[in-house]
Order: sequence, then structure tokens, then C-alpha cells
Amino acid sequence: MKRMAKTWVLGLTAIAALGCAFAPRAAAQGDGAIVGQLFDVAGKPWAEISMQAVSEQGAKQETKTDKDGNYAFRNLRSGVYSLFVILPAPNPPYEIKCRVQGGQETKISPNFKEIVGKQGAEAAEQVKKQEEEKKKFEGMKEHFAAATALLEQEKAAKAELQKAAPDQRDAAKAKLLDFSTQTAAEFTAAQKAAPEKDTNQHLLWAKLGEAYDVGGRNDEAAEAYKQAVAAAEVVPSLKGPQLAGYYNNLGNVLARAGKVDDAKAAYTKSAEVDPANAATAWRNFGISLYNANRLADAIEPLQKATELDPKNAQAFYLLGASLLMKMTTKRVGDKDQVQLAPGTVEAYQKAVELDPNGPWGAQAKQGLTDLQAMGAGIDARVNMKKKKS
Repeated sequence: MKRMAKTWVLGLTAIAALGCAFAPRAAAQGDGAIVGQLFDVAGKPWAEISMQAVSEQGAKQETKTDKDGNYAFRNLRSGVYSLFVILPAPNPPYEIKCRVQGGQETKISPNFKEIVGKQGAEAAEQVKKQEEEKKKFEGMKEHFAAATALLEQEKAAKAELQKAAPDQRDAAKAKLLDFSTQTAAEFTAAQKAAPEKDTNQHLLWAKLGEAYDVGGRNDEAAEAYKQAVAAAEVVPSLKGPQLAGYYNNLGNVLARAGKVDDAKAAYTKSAEVDPANAATAWRNFGISLYNANRLADAIEPLQKATELDPKNAQAFYLLGASLLMKMTTKRVGDKDQVQLAPGTVEAYQKAVELDPNGPWGAQAKQGLTDLQAMGAGIDARVNMKKKKS
């Protein structure tokens, strides 16, 4: 038996928790015992193999199997023991946990033919599963690459639509829709091909949302971004800017769809998970509402944005332009006098101050000039802070 090859159990794990489900019988004396017979990988009795029984307190007994593979550890106190079979080098000892009761024999007969066969089947199954996961991952990568390329073409088609002449717009819309459909199909295929429990599902959902978003499919984009948020929230490493970005994108499409309350909730979450960029979240909310011609609704988020980031000329210009929605007129004598909402002029002036030679400053200057022409009672030249002498 000793001449057996030493490599036969290289696949064995160092520890195996086998339940001691064998029926105990009364021992001759009052102390507990572990007894049994050891079988080799051929299923035959295994002689002259060292074994150990170690208590939870560290007390150790050693023995060897006899010519028939039998062994016994006696005079054991009640408790949990580790039974070690000292396997031929280079294999680690094989451990079996069991419980010993006083006055009883616990019978354990390890059969390495069964153990190696079981572990071999488990190892083969694990290899098979790993190969399947690898194939899935490769398939996911192929679909993702194809979808990413299509997304760039979709963006180009959207740019063409925005520049298209009236008689070319229908064809441009159809082209954009076609690319959007193809891109979404590839990202969906990438999701289906992804390995089980893949931690990149949030990214696939976000890119699917982007494909719908570029194509102007707001409802589908919103649903995809919601799924991206849900998938990202269970990944601890994504509690910052990336998760905030998903909430921000969700807010964008909800705002464009006119779902202002839902959009506000999404932007609020974006600001909460990434406080350092909260001003960006509120500014984007205001921009989305402004672009959707919901200027009155844009005032509050733009005010928050300018409070958090008083250096952004765009936010101040849009705030001034949005506040025009609250402009009223008052009858004075035989004339109507313009009444501006508080902060309108100041917002324009701040935009000019922050961007004196840029596009936002230029538009703010024009806004002040227009208000002066309307008889708003302002001096369009007073658009810069006076320097202290």
C-alpha cells in the first residue's frame, strides 16, 4: 500500500467538514472514542497511515492504522475534535471535524476512493463553469464593442439631424431611430451575454440608457437609467461620482419629459451621493428645465447652483433669463412700467462680471440692454462691480 503514487490527491482540499452522522455505540469504558477503518484511493484498507485526533483545547493523540486499515483513539473527553489523516507528501493532512460524546464511540471510516471521486467531479464541474463564464464574458465584450461603435454613429446621426434642412429632417430622424434601435439591441445582447452576477451590469444599463437618450426616447432612457442606479447602489465602490452621474442622467431625461418632481428627486440624490459636485447636479437640473422651456421651474435649481458655485457664469445668465418669467408690469399714469423680479439684474450683472468676454457675459449684456430698452429703469452700463479707489 505504501508504494502508491504520491500525486493522487493533489486536488484534495486541506479541510473537509464531514458530519459525524454514524450511529454511536456504547464504549467499554466511560470515556469517548473515535474509531473506524481507513480506505485508500482504490477502496482497499489502508495500512500504516499516521492519524491524529486534536481537541478544541489542543490536546493531541496520534496513532497509525493497522494492517487492515483500522484505527482507534480512546480516552477522549466530550467535545469537538479534528481528525487528521496524514497523507503522503506533498499533500496536506486531510481534516474531518466530528463530535465525541463521553461513554460512546464515534465511528468514522474515510474512503479516499469516494472522496477523490467526489472532489474530482466537483473540480471538473468548476472547470466547466469557469469555461462557460469565460465564453459569456467574451461574448459580452463583443456585443459591448459593437454597441459602443454604433453609439458613436448614433451621436453623429443626431448631430446631422440638428443641422438638417426642413426637407431632410424626416430622413435624418429615421436614420437616428435606426441607429438607436441597433445600439440598444447590442447593449441588450451584452447584458444577456454577461456572466452571472457580473458587477458591470450598472455600466451596461447606463450605456443602454445613453443609447435611448441620444435617440430621444425619454421613457426608455429613464427606465434604463433607473436600472443602472439600482445595479450601482449594490456595488460599494460606486457610492460617489459614478452613481451621482447615473442619477444626474436620470434627472436629465425626466426633466425633458416634464416629470419635474421625479427629476428633482433624481438630482437631489445625485447631490447627496456626491456633495462635492452638488452644484453641478442643480445646474444641470436648471439647464434641462430651461431647455425644455420650463423657465419658471428652472429658477429654484439655478438659485441653488449659484449659491453652491458662485463662479459659474452660465448658471447666473440662465438664472437671470429664467427670472424674466416673473416680470410684470404696473400701470403708472398712462404708461405700463416694467417690474422685474428681485435678483434679475444682479444675475445678469454677475454673469457679465464672471465672463466679460465670453458667450454668457455677452448674452447677459444683451439682456441688460433689452431690459433698459423696455423701460425697466436700469442702467445697462452698470454691469460690472465698481473698483474701490
